[in-house]
Amino acid sequence: MHCPILLADMNSFFASVHQALDPALQGRPVIVAGDPAKRHGIVLAASYEAKACGIQTGITVGEARNLCREGVFIKPRYNHYVNFSTRIVRIMHDFTPLVEPFSIDEAFMDVSGCGHLFGTSSAIARKLKGRIKEDVGVLCSVGVGPNKLLAKMAASMQKPDGLTVLDLTGVRDKIWPLPVRELFGVGRRLEKRLRDLNIHTIGELAGYPLPVLQKKFGLMGHVLHLSANGIDYSPVDPHSLEKVKSIGRQVTLSRDYRGYHEIEEVILELCDIVCRRVRLGGYVGRTVNLSLKDTEFLWISRALTVAHLTANAADVHRAAVELLHRHWPDWKPVRMVGVSLAGLVKNIAEQLDLFGEVERARRLNAACDRLRDRFGEKSIFRAISLAPGGVLRERDGRVETATEYLNKLR
Repeated sequence: MHCPILLADMNSFFASVHQALDPALQGRPVIVAGDPAKRHGIVLAASYEAKACGIQTGITVGEARNLCREGVFIKPRYNHYVNFSTRIVRIMHDFTPLVEPFSIDEAFMDVSGCGHLFGTSSAIARKLKGRIKEDVGVLCSVGVGPNKLLAKMAASMQKPDGLTVLDLTGVRDKIWPLPVRELFGVGRRLEKRLRDLNIHTIGELAGYPLPVLQKKFGLMGHVLHLSANGIDYSPVDPHSLEKVKSIGRQVTLSRDYRGYHEIEEVILELCDIVCRRVRLGGYVGRTVNLSLKDTEFLWISRALTVAHLTANAADVHRAAVELLHRHWPDWKPVRMVGVSLAGLVKNIAEQLDLFGEVERARRLNAACDRLRDRFGEKSIFRAISLAPGGVLRERDGRVETATEYLNKLR
């Protein structure tokens, strides 16, 4: 096979999942969007019927309603999306063990050793599309190429329900005339820097002097040159998800928070969730990242490396609070808060301290984890979640205030 790499890209995945779960939504403009009451009311996904009305990802719910009066608005249900994604990956494994999930709605396949079993790459792509449509109920576009780069670009050329083969001989005619922004790996900022060099198309990038690109962009300049010429040496890695780089969580606040006290409460809640996930994966980390967004949607992200590897919320919280005080004025309102722990490695050894504080924290975390494993994530939580700044005690998809919770206890 000269084109052994496939990329399966689910079409309008979130919206398609809801249409598959509810046949009454078939053929209707389905719009998956956040909750305006919680101030994250933007469109996350839209069916092709909704896209025909001008709906685009990222616009507000209000804009979407004006564009598509008959639209069916649905809140996201991530457990459904993960379930469907898992089912799709299982189908892909029926063809080859070399499957690399790229995102929740995309995955690569290497079928170089499957020709005698299932036929050519194109034949496998057609069988895969049929299985996904019949067994899962969603449509996908499949790109076929000699490497991951061209398979990825081929998958975007025909949507929905497309199948495109793109080999190296087609790079000049099909890829070079495209705007440079459409080259995989080129974002908005990189596009601007390339335009400063008078590079507007992928073909212009492919023919640009390599020494100049390397001087301007370093190693990335070499990668850009190879990509523009359709060259990619990265293998399909079925173990890619095992190499976790960071684990994080962010929340959009229901109101603007001002002053360090309430923001620190939210940070502690997020640290608890993040460290719980880190421990579930058997990891520890040492680089704490704090992200903050203000009311004008301007945001900062700052990192701090702690002295020792940890999966303890108190350690992460101390570092995040230090970043907060160092980089964010207390008078400035906050709309969104995010915390992550990076530099993750498997927790195969632990450094103890002289007075046993690390061991006490480990035993406390282990006890809380056992309770959550048995009775659910909300079976035990910090008292800070009942404070006015607490935001993560949710019931029925909404935030439950401390007053409501205490009234229930009475």
